[in-house]
Amino acid sequence: MLKWALIFAVISLVAGLFGFTGMAAGAAGIAKVLFVLFLLVAVVFLVLGYKGVRAISR
Repeated sequence: MLKWALIFAVISLVAGLFGFTGMAAGAAGIAKVLFVLFLLVAVVFLVLGYKGVRAISR
């Protein structure tokens, strides 16, 4: 998911460089959404991993 967020961020930068501001804004919006989803999933997995280690170590 982070890979796709970075790809859309690069697309946004290139489109903005060539003057395609509408496409650049759309790609930037998609990149932001994917990055937030990545952060949420990463936090969920960190919490689940922490709980799993605590359950095993008891």
